[in-house]
Amino acid sequence: MRFRRRCLAVWTLAAMLVFGAGPPAGRAGEEAPPGIDGKASSGTAGGPWRAGAYAFSDERGGFRILSVSGRGTKADPIVLVQEFASASPVTLVIRAVGPVRAFAHEEGVANGFLRLEVVAVNGSGLAWTQFEFELQETLGQPSVYGDGLSFDQNRRDGDGILSDAFGRFDRAYEPHDRLRFEDGFIDPGRRGRFEFLISDFTPVAEFYLVQDPRIPAS
Repeated sequence: MRFRRRCLAVWTLAAMLVFGAGPPAGRAGEEAPPGIDGKASSGTAGGPWRAGAYAFSDERGGFRILSVSGRGTKADPIVLVQEFASASPVTLVIRAVGPVRAFAHEEGVANGFLRLEVVAVNGSGLAWTQFEFELQETLGQPSVYGDGLSFDQNRRDGDGILSDAFGRFDRAYEPHDRLRFEDGFIDPGRRGRFEFLISDFTPVAEFYLVQDPRIPAS
């Protein structure tokens, strides 16, 4: 697999040193607040919201970004607050706003490590019983194990994957990079938090995060 096997040990050590998990939270969804406190970047509907080395966009529709803050590190993860209008898959566009360079430690450089905390506000009017994330390096094509982009595929214990609304998760690498949270719920008008590390052995300037809030099957 391209480049990945030569860098496996180095990336694993780097991820353990630079990124990690905070203490686990509870499982109840939080009430969605009328406003978000703290410093956050500004943006417009469909436009870019900058934080750390990346810009985030809801340009593909179906949801809206409310705020973005942080640097994407273990100590200061990027906190992305979004409101979802339905229980349907939507696609978040993530773009590097500066240089893209693997292993870099300089501020503002996209180095392939992105610690992300997603705050999902349920504006759909329906209770969500699962929430799934999928990575795509090419729009519409799920990421696979060999392309280097994953939900921290080198760390098999999953200690860095957290949610305050769901009690467990399932992570897959083939035939696509997928992370699904289960055993919980987020009621309408409330919000849930998800925290995880996105890693890429061969960083690219643009990639996609498909977000899929799910309701009980009829």
